[in-house]
Amino acid sequence: MEFGQSNNFIIFEGISDSSRNRVHNLLVGGIRFSYPLPMCRPVISLICCLSSFAIFPPDQSRADFLAGAAITDVTPKKLPVLVNGSMLGHFADKVVTPVNARALAFSDGQETIIIVTVDSCMMPRPLLDEVKSIASKKTGVAANHILISATHTHSAPSCMGVLGTPADPDYVIVFKKKLVEAIMAPLQNLEPARIGYGKINAADYTALRRWVILPTAVQKDPFGNLTVRANMHAGAKWENVAGESGPEDPDLSILSVQSKEGRPIAVYANFSMHYFGDQPLSADYYGRFSNELKSRIQPKAPKGKPDFVGVMSHGCSGDIWRRDYTKTPEERNDKITIDQYSREMADLALRAYQKIHYKAPQSITMKESRMTLNYRVPDKQRLEWANRVLSESKEGSKKTRQEVYAREQLILDQRQRTEVVVQGIRLGKDIGIATTPTETYAITGLKIKAASPLKSTIVVELANGGDGYIPPPEQHLLGGYNTWPARTAGLEVQAEPKIAEAAIQLLEKVSGKPRQPRHTTGGNAVSKLEALRPAAYWRLDEFSGPRAHDSSPHHLDAIYEPRVLFYLAGPRPDLFARNGAKNRAAHFAGNRLESDLPGMKQDYTVSLWFWNGMPNSGRDETGWIFSRGRDHTLGDEGDHLGIGGASGNPGNLVFFHGDEKADHTAGTSVIERWTWYHLVFVRSGGKVSAYLNGKKEFEATDHASLPTDLTGIFFGGRCDNRNNFEGRLDEIAVFDRALNLGEIAKLNQLSQ
Repeated sequence: MEFGQSNNFIIFEGISDSSRNRVHNLLVGGIRFSYPLPMCRPVISLICCLSSFAIFPPDQSRADFLAGAAITDVTPKKLPVLVNGSMLGHFADKVVTPVNARALAFSDGQETIIIVTVDSCMMPRPLLDEVKSIASKKTGVAANHILISATHTHSAPSCMGVLGTPADPDYVIVFKKKLVEAIMAPLQNLEPARIGYGKINAADYTALRRWVILPTAVQKDPFGNLTVRANMHAGAKWENVAGESGPEDPDLSILSVQSKEGRPIAVYANFSMHYFGDQPLSADYYGRFSNELKSRIQPKAPKGKPDFVGVMSHGCSGDIWRRDYTKTPEERNDKITIDQYSREMADLALRAYQKIHYKAPQSITMKESRMTLNYRVPDKQRLEWANRVLSESKEGSKKTRQEVYAREQLILDQRQRTEVVVQGIRLGKDIGIATTPTETYAITGLKIKAASPLKSTIVVELANGGDGYIPPPEQHLLGGYNTWPARTAGLEVQAEPKIAEAAIQLLEKVSGKPRQPRHTTGGNAVSKLEALRPAAYWRLDEFSGPRAHDSSPHHLDAIYEPRVLFYLAGPRPDLFARNGAKNRAAHFAGNRLESDLPGMKQDYTVSLWFWNGMPNSGRDETGWIFSRGRDHTLGDEGDHLGIGGASGNPGNLVFFHGDEKADHTAGTSVIERWTWYHLVFVRSGGKVSAYLNGKKEFEATDHASLPTDLTGIFFGGRCDNRNNFEGRLDEIAVFDRALNLGEIAKLNQLSQ
């Protein structure tokens, strides 16, 4: 190894490969030392301890890509220690598993990047900024080239005040020093290296924990208001819920690092699963998984070489947990232990690991963006409520949820706004890493990955700060714990799109390429449907509203009303998607999709897929699937099709024309809850027909014709917004004519 001197800093100029006998030089303070390669690491370790020196990355003259990894123990020596991650604080007086900071360093001769993953629930940005500043002065690595993220274990020492738990003051002092050590540690192990990426589907180990609550079962928030239409773990009671509130991200991503000769250096994994749950102090499954990788890949390092480091970083998991509420308790593997879960996740990781191909990146780069975001501060009424609640609380008594949130209102009112950090990294040509400083929903991670210009992208949450949940704007309207204003969920409603956009822009900058289009590539059924020449075709595969893209040549985009959720699993991916991708659908939770189709005649056809989330006797009418008419009223001239409920025809398709006093026509098939169905509705003059999964459900011939100017059409609800649909819709096609029997048969084939 050769070093150069510059302003009393030690500067890496090169690291050789595997020759043990080659002599290397060290220049410190103008004096050059020579030593064989085995002395390299001890010498650097000694130098790292000298506060008067800083280790710099290689300069532009070297060509090798370098990497190093190290683990720093951040377990407190002083017990008991405060632990956060719960509504109220508690102390831990034993160590179940150590908590660590696992760090990787990369350098291409021009830039050095350090990535640290810490067994912590959340870490505040000011603390991390201070740590980065200190480490930057000691190492010469730019502070904005250091990424520090939390694993989000709920059984680690508290370094940040969260809800009812303050930071442990004694631990914070030690923790900061340990984080500086953790940043410096992998620099001591830099050596010529290469990297590779792999991923594997781990859908059996993650699921949505936030479910949409039925309008008949709305719950109260901590402020006493009936606002909760979605919440964590609501899916445990099927009678109260309509379905999941978003998609999961099933990908277990693997960034593998090995020496130039093929010796394993590190594996950096990323997965969207909130946490498993363990007794404190513990690194939760993140630490166990990492240790499993070490025991299987390289239990003991070769003599004179650093230990292999396994890492599990936290993917976008704000609405994710391991329990799949779509299954019955008997079907779920609820008895799985944390050790078993960790082992099985390691099994999957190794399957992906064994298929990875490696190369040394020609270059790496990293960019950072900082922005100021507002908190959702309390209004005067909320502040008066908070002060009243706290004034009535009894000293020394256990705090209630209401008291915790009352205190949070005063904190938000005092702070008003905050700074957040977003980062983007490129490693070589194809691998990217984006960060969010928040507990980010899976859909946000999927948005960033889908738009990323880089072939393989990892999204790490709770990085460089702990700024709480950022639900997408439409999710705020459904309420629930993830939205209640507090330090755990206090950022402005538009925080999610702002942070996601910042991450995507950073990936564009580090790659030098534009973002990718986000629409799903259509399968065979899409082209067959388009061949029938619809007036409009909405695939409903958007990540967000308000616009639903029309896939037909007519560009008649529709508009989502606010309470619609996005990117849920849709029907028949074998027909509507390609290359193993999922078909995507929208979930309607009280509002509609609306469109105006100029030139629509009285004869028309609708083809769509629907998935009902409401019990068939849950209310008078289960829900209205589509309605053609004038907004805000039924009038006496529109068409309305839905599912009957407690007032009649429960679970059957029902249709009427005009107002509610008109005769209803009903089908015969019982529509099962949480099941996809294909519907074709045809109006030809006064004759209407409906087909369900290719079977004719009803036909009526005595319905009046429609006015020629009735161009408004609504999906997921009725014109008058009464008993709107609760569930998913997808692949909506409207034809400005009554299809003939042959064309209807072609549509019906899509459900076979």
